[in-house]
Amino acid sequence: MIRALWTGATGMQAQQLNMDVIANNLANVNTAGFKRGRGDFQDLLYQTLRLAGTASSSNTKVPTGIQVGHGVRTVAVQKIFLQGDFMQTQNELDMTIEGKGFFQIRTPDGETAYTRSGAFKLDNDGRIVTSDGYPLEPEITIPDDALNITIGPDGTVSVLQAGQTVPSEVGNIELARFPNQAGLKSIGRNLYVETDASGPVTTGTPGQDGYGTIAQGFLEMSNVSVVEEMVNMIVSQRAYEINSKVIQTSDDMLQVANQLKR
Repeated sequence: MIRALWTGATGMQAQQLNMDVIANNLANVNTAGFKRGRGDFQDLLYQTLRLAGTASSSNTKVPTGIQVGHGVRTVAVQKIFLQGDFMQTQNELDMTIEGKGFFQIRTPDGETAYTRSGAFKLDNDGRIVTSDGYPLEPEITIPDDALNITIGPDGTVSVLQAGQTVPSEVGNIELARFPNQAGLKSIGRNLYVETDASGPVTTGTPGQDGYGTIAQGFLEMSNVSVVEEMVNMIVSQRAYEINSKVIQTSDDMLQVANQLKR
């Protein structure tokens, strides 16, 4: 019964963390480029009270043993990098990646971060930047007299300037990808950074060598399914209640054992 108390507690802790993951998914249901998380769980060590295969007589063996588990633990919160739905915005600086790849962003400390959110803007120097002012890498500057901006599927950025009839190319967008994108570290602001688990970054031209293409005037929305998360929430809540019931029942059994003397 003491073992059951601790086992029930591990179940409650696991479901609490699972609910935290679900809450974060639902909170970011309208966050462009957001990828939902999923909690992965693993059973704990087992206490072997009787070993399977032990001889029960001179010519017979025990077919099954007795093993009692000690509960559950969370081993990972994995990002699911499925493609989100596209939303047409008609904003010439909004971009989405159709397929694999990340936009490269230069952070204030000079490091490179990566994002699936293509909600870009222009800063006071005409550079294409994120909502926090972090510039796109390689850096692309739009001239002040640009009448419109065109971004091709291959990442070519062209502008039509005042007094000209033919657009001029001002830069090219490169995409990045990783052997294990689920190993990237989230740092907030829709940004990820490289880790040993993600593997080394490789960059390339959109539409070539397996990289996705770029669609201008669209945003990739969150891949969170509200219905799925609500179902997961119900399952997590019931599991939490059941584990709390295990603790309560174990406590009642201990109370009965304590009152035997009376």
